[in-house]
Amino acid sequence: MIYTTNNLSFTNFELIKEDAAQNFSRHISENVYPGRGIVLGRNHENSWIVIYWIMGRSSNSRNRIFTKKNTILQTQVADRSIVEDPSLIIYNAMRDLGAYIVVSNGKHTDTICKELEGGKSFYTALRSEKHEPDPPNYTPRISGIIQRKEGSMSLSIIRKSDFSVEHSEYCLYSYTDIAPGYGYCLTTYMGDGNPLPSFYGSPLILPLHGNAEQIANFYWRGLNQDNRISLAVRELSLTGEDRLKIINRNQVKSENYQTL
Repeated sequence: MIYTTNNLSFTNFELIKEDAAQNFSRHISENVYPGRGIVLGRNHENSWIVIYWIMGRSSNSRNRIFTKKNTILQTQVADRSIVEDPSLIIYNAMRDLGAYIVVSNGKHTDTICKELEGGKSFYTALRSEKHEPDPPNYTPRISGIIQRKEGSMSLSIIRKSDFSVEHSEYCLYSYTDIAPGYGYCLTTYMGDGNPLPSFYGSPLILPLHGNAEQIANFYWRGLNQDNRISLAVRELSLTGEDRLKIINRNQVKSENYQTL
């Protein structure tokens, strides 16, 4: 396990601003396929921001939309007439659990919530999961959690071990001092390829300026237009306001829509 913490008390913010802009350019807007992505942080008004997006290359991966059911953000099939294997593409992506907000790129959203309800930690919950069983990519499982009472957040990535496809590497990154206007990002891949290269290194700092709609539009424009599928941005203000902006590429026809 790799565990890191972050504190911005003695940081040069001009360098952070430059790094965030460069990271967005290189890893998001100039990257054909960063895959699924999570960003956690605070906007310029110090509101919590949670971003999750999905991308796709195959027809099965592209056959999706985001929907909101009660307080849960879900991926759903857009056209059931062409659906193939839904096991790794349909899941609860974002859930609330008391003061926690949990987001992930798969079924481990529910695993994390179940373990937290049982009094276990975020890290303990992660240890019950492995990377995705999708050779030759062995896609990492990424997740994030915001602990509103503590004013902290964590990101994690579970990727294939360098030594065996049967084992995983667990990396956890925790942040207790998040400057307004910035967030930290994990994606599943470094870019396009065959097989797809898993994300490596620490989470990338990225800019978070504006409200949920403005941030959603900024990131949606940045993602590759051929491979972007859906994006959601949630904004939780200090006054208790809760906003969710969803952008879906697919236009859903009611006769072909399926809730799984």
